[in-house]
Amino acid sequence: MPRKFIRKYMPDHDKIRNHVQLNRVFGNLLHDPNLLHLNRRSVSSAFAVGLFIAFVPVPFQMLLAAAAAIIVRCNLPLAVALVWITNPFTMGPIFFFSYKVGTWFLGTPIRAVQFAPSWEWFSSELGVIWQPLLLGSFVVGLVSAALGYGVIRLLWRLRLRNYLRDRRLRFSLRRRDQDANNVDK
Repeated sequence: MPRKFIRKYMPDHDKIRNHVQLNRVFGNLLHDPNLLHLNRRSVSSAFAVGLFIAFVPVPFQMLLAAAAAIIVRCNLPLAVALVWITNPFTMGPIFFFSYKVGTWFLGTPIRAVQFAPSWEWFSSELGVIWQPLLLGSFVVGLVSAALGYGVIRLLWRLRLRNYLRDRRLRFSLRRRDQDANNVDK
């Protein structure tokens, strides 16, 4: 994993620990060192939290991701950053896909809904599509969280295995060169 690259953009732990508003809400929970560590457990859990919250169709997803990351004790900045998978450009297609998954699970037909940012639309149309949208978002969020968690764990394990293999190879080559130098003397 590109730890050095990610670590360069990570906030200082003391800065987060001493942040007035965050301390008011989360208190001593911010003192957990896993909130900024880059290890296999912390990063894979952050992917699971961030991907799940990204598919929840509510405002303030970043706050939800931060709260969930603190509760789960995983990498806080990574979990919050992953929420931006659903940004203003991708939100429509992602939530439409979630709606389609929800209608498939519920066995209901897909309604042709025209979005209009008005109170009338929210009160009439959203009342009809909320069940398949929430169910689909929950299912897609769970699947993406499980996939993200598993893929990160697998990639981390493969990277560690390759690193250990290369280290053993370097060590054996160094030992062979030392033995060859000792024979020559």
